[in-house]
Amino acid sequence: MPYYQTWEEFARAAEKLYLTAPMKVRVILKYRHCDGNLRIKVTDDAVCLQYKTDQAQDVKKIEKLHGKLMRLMVSKESGAMETD
Repeated sequence: MPYYQTWEEFARAAEKLYLTAPMKVRVILKYRHCDGNLRIKVTDDAVCLQYKTDQAQDVKKIEKLHGKLMRLMVSKESGAMETD
């Protein structure tokens, strides 16, 4: 599966994927020190979304999305994500 080129497209697609199948979605973070790359993958086994970066400012964006997804996963109510 190819990587998304822009963070906004990836974040929107990841949120949509999670909201359509919350019990099937997995989030994988992988850092490769030798390359200096951080990769995030969101998948439900049918659809696989990937984003890769080596920019420090993108790490904060990934942390923020990851935190939102984790809050949704532990919340009792299912619904749209809050916006900041």
